[in-house]
Amino acid sequence: MREGAQLRQAEAGTRYEVFHTDCPARDVVDHVTSKWGIWVLISLRSNDLRFHALRDSIQGISEKMLAQTLRTLVQDGLVRREVEPTTPPQVTYGLTEFGQDLGEPLTDLFDRITQRLSPHGAG
Repeated sequence: MREGAQLRQAEAGTRYEVFHTDCPARDVVDHVTSKWGIWVLISLRSNDLRFHALRDSIQGISEKMLAQTLRTLVQDGLVRREVEPTTPPQVTYGLTEFGQDLGEPLTDLFDRITQRLSPHGAG
């Protein structure tokens, strides 16, 4: 398969071949399952948050990494960015319908993990 064939194939109505190196779905999977992408999606599952509230909800993430992760997830169509024209501008982040669809099984995964962990951690 030539480079770019995955995109043409998906446009024709067939499924992506996710194990192919030029499959666009691979990039989205990489972004969702990145160190911080998964935490952003989980944090936004319940409600929309402004940048600093989102940063505070994800312990250990730097402002730089949060900004990069949000930019990527917005480009992927998983997160929406709403800017209110105030001084300074107020920016709120929330999940798109696509982001909600992906966030639900991630939340289920975390629920299963935390329910199965012993009180003393993994094991």
